[in-house]
Amino acid sequence: MSTDAKRQLVDFLVKRAFDPVMKARPDGRSDADRRKLEHVQKATQSEIERFRGYDSAEEVVVNFKRDLDSRAAKKIHAELKELKLPTINDIRDEFEKEASALGVRA
Repeated sequence: MSTDAKRQLVDFLVKRAFDPVMKARPDGRSDADRRKLEHVQKATQSEIERFRGYDSAEEVVVNFKRDLDSRAAKKIHAELKELKLPTINDIRDEFEKEASALGVRA
């Protein structure tokens, strides 16, 4: 599988799920929500780097699916929902269609 497919999948994740989190601003949020936002932004930056570091598109898909239900991800997803920000669960169907269109199987 080409590195182009990997790049396209990671770019899709960044654009659709991670960028809205990274671009969220603390303005108008409570102190608790500001701390929560800072925490999820740090976790999201780590996720971006992790996904970019995978060797193949298949690895991206496998780890995307793993992240849907992992204990650590569920905690972050709950915080994101409280902050009214998207999670990877919100784009699951779109991501799977994108992977399929690129011919990526995991």
